[in-house]
Amino acid sequence: MKTEGMYTGEFLVSEGNNSISREQVSFAANLMLKPGTVVARETASGRYKALDPAAADGTENAAGILYAAVTTDASGGDGVIVARLAEVVGSLLVWPDGVTEEQQEAALNELAGLDIISRHV
Repeated sequence: MKTEGMYTGEFLVSEGNNSISREQVSFAANLMLKPGTVVARETASGRYKALDPAAADGTENAAGILYAAVTTDASGGDGVIVARLAEVVGSLLVWPDGVTEEQQEAALNELAGLDIISRHV
């Protein structure tokens, strides 16, 4: 039996016209992230990485959702996130290992502040 991974943008229910919802951003070094990963922006570098609720460097605050898979090398790389004005399937979002329901709820509230709304579809 084969298990398919998440497709690019599969988590989206709807987004703003003309890709207004998306933003090309810089990612930190040495990452392998799947579409639908909840991402955060590191304050010092301005680069994005997976949400880390236990951090204190800016990455504890949800800043968007990764649109397509990203693999970066030692110098980092670019990728596209859904940064605003979208509806997403909550069950398809990718969370860090060990994240609690309370942390997920806090991140979903932060995303709602960006007009990224989680739906139960």
